[in-house]
Amino acid sequence: MSTGTGRLLGVDWGERRIGLALSDESRTLAQPLATLTRRTGKRFPMAALQEHLAKHEVTGIVVGLPLDAEGGEGDAARAARELADDIARRSGLPVALWDERFTTARVLGAVREMGGKTRTRKGDIDALAATLLLQHYLDAIRGSAV
Repeated sequence: MSTGTGRLLGVDWGERRIGLALSDESRTLAQPLATLTRRTGKRFPMAALQEHLAKHEVTGIVVGLPLDAEGGEGDAARAARELADDIARRSGLPVALWDERFTTARVLGAVREMGGKTRTRKGDIDALAATLLLQHYLDAIRGSAV
C-alpha cells in the first residue's frame, strides 16, 4: 500500500472480538473506531466491516498478522492471511498485513498503568490494540517516505 492519502482501517482480529481503528485522511494518526463481535463458531462479521468501510470512506486496510515471539507463522497467522485475502476480495481495497505481536499486551499494560480496569473493557482493549497496530503501520510508512 502506498503512502498516499485517505483513511486506513486497522483490524485487530480475534476469535470473539475484532478491534477496529481508523486513521485520519493524511494517514498520520490512528484512533479507536469500534469493536465487532463474532459469536463462537460463526463467520467473521464481514457485513458490519463493510459498513464501516463505506461510512468512513476507507481507502485501504491493515490487518494484524499474529506472529509468534520468534517471528514465525502458525495457525493464527495463516487464518489472518486468509481473512486479509477475503477482505481484499470482498471490498476491492488494498489490504496490508502488519506484525501485531504484543499489541494487546502493550495496551493492557498501559491501561493498568493508568489505573484502569481491563476485565470489563475487553471491547475497548481490542479497539485500542487495533489503534496501536495501525499507528505502528502509519509511522513505518511515513518513515519510509522520508
